Amino acid sequence: MKGVWRELAGLVLPVDCAGCGRPRTELCAECLRALSRDGRGARRVRPWSVPAGLPRVWAGAPYADEVRAVLLAHKERGALRLARPLGTVLAGAVRGVGGGGGPLLLVPVPSARSAVAGRGHDPVRRIALAAAAELRRAGAGAQVLAVLRQCRAVADQAGLSARQRLVNVAGALAVPGAAGRLLAGAPVVLVDDLMTTGATLAEAARVVAAAGGRVVGAAVVAAPRSAFPVNGP
Repeated sequence: MKGVWRELAGLVLPVDCAGCGRPRTELCAECLRALSRDGRGARRVRPWSVPAGLPRVWAGAPYADEVRAVLLAHKERGALRLARPLGTVLAGAVRGVGGGGGPLLLVPVPSARSAVAGRGHDPVRRIALAAAAELRRAGAGAQVLAVLRQCRAVADQAGLSARQRLVNVAGALAVPGAAGRLLAGAPVVLVDDLMTTGATLAEAARVVAAAGGRVVGAAVVAAPRSAFPVNGP
């Protein structure tokens, strides 16, 4: 219900740009360009220390300034209509991953149930659905398959080192029951809103592969500037 009330409020109350605060627009043209890195497309990114099992990861934009503000507005403040522009950025990252030209399964990294309840929505799943819709509009086969679940509590990742994050998420994800059968027969792209150390994506890749999925890569909306290639655009 929280998400519904936020959507209704957004229809009748003045809003400011989630990226820069410009009045009377939820996302201004300048911040939209920042999300898409001025039209230059997604880039392959790598954390400073690559965890074992991390697939190829593509990101749509550096996690800084307006991009950071927009992601936080969608995730923490319930600006749900931002899911579509964020999904467009994520779709660009999915295109970077590729997959052999066949239909893709986008498997979102799950949030804890308590986090979803507190926010009133699942931000990564919402962005993934928007990305899949964008890919289909462009003629690419894509659907979201939310089969990953958190099977135990994890600590807040903020402030943890790369090694501590690996320990924190080890064994924390699962594909329950017979859901693994749904993963067979199509390439899987793991999707998330943000990659920092890559620990969660590496664990997600391990679990999906163990369930029979064929992980061809991962796509995220944003990653730290340090993860982008030095000579990239």
